Amino acid sequence: MTSFPSSAGDWNRETSQHLDYDPSAPLIQHARIIVLGDPDDSTNARLYEEQKDSIVGIGKKASDFDFEKLNQTPPNVVYISTSDIRDLLSKLLIEFNDSILWVHARSAGIEYCTSAALAQSPVTMTNAKGHYSSTLSEYGIMACSYFAKDLPRLLQQQRESNWEKYCILELRGATLGIVGLGDIGTATAKLAQAYGMKVVGLKRTRKKSSGLGSSSKNDNNYYCNDIYYTDEKPNALNELCAISDYLYVATPLTPMTKGMIGKAQLDAMKTSGVIINVGRGPVIDEQALIEALRTNSIKGAALDVTTVEPLPKDSPLWQMKNVLLSPYVPHLYS
Repeated sequence: MTSFPSSAGDWNRETSQHLDYDPSAPLIQHARIIVLGDPDDSTNARLYEEQKDSIVGIGKKASDFDFEKLNQTPPNVVYISTSDIRDLLSKLLIEFNDSILWVHARSAGIEYCTSAALAQSPVTMTNAKGHYSSTLSEYGIMACSYFAKDLPRLLQQQRESNWEKYCILELRGATLGIVGLGDIGTATAKLAQAYGMKVVGLKRTRKKSSGLGSSSKNDNNYYCNDIYYTDEKPNALNELCAISDYLYVATPLTPMTKGMIGKAQLDAMKTSGVIINVGRGPVIDEQALIEALRTNSIKGAALDVTTVEPLPKDSPLWQMKNVLLSPYVPHLYS
């Protein structure tokens, strides 16, 4: 079975020190690295330069690699910096089962890596959990402000040299509902609390009591006014949608979370509610979201991810004035 270093779940860019690592993890003295990525990816430039003598192959499909040559110097590390490589990774893990020791994904989500071959492999699998928390938490608060201050109107009036005062909303006192209290959700809760927002989180399971008092502290989250648990309250997601002025979605994509925000959840939201997605596009039923935006059932949406990326040019999301889109940025691949 795939192993995970004990410290992997504790690493976070905001709190960890440089070169933090798990001393019990296997030590690879002479790395032979296969990169599953684009050889022209500028965000890998430092890796390609500093590890050029250790890299034994770069590519995105099986035909990019010389397997006969690789068998002469079998790889022991796989570095992943692109998506849609499940089959290729499985092939490598089977082909080089005796040599590969470590697989690392540059992203926080690993749903495009998982397979039976990975699950059965003894390799250590790591990812970039904790690396994007600060960036995406800042994006979340920016998105809240975008709609609270009606920035599209402000910019339009500036373009028209129109000095017309209009009412804005404060974030202070508004309720931010966070779906998924992992590293990103917790970092966002921290910022929201600084803005004076009421923060309510949603998690699947409550951690066992450790004598620390409130459930928030037991879950290592000091920034939530309350936390709902779906294993205790099946309707918790809908209740969170109903009370939230801003709904921040930060869950990974799994069979359980795919489409978890659908018509019923969007209908439960306030007409003044805004949904923000920084997790994975398919977590939200995109057609249901488009309909809710078109009919003004909700106020707006800020989407850092979409069901298909790049977002197709014929998607109505491009033309909707109540949508903030932030296309994929390679060096913040999440």
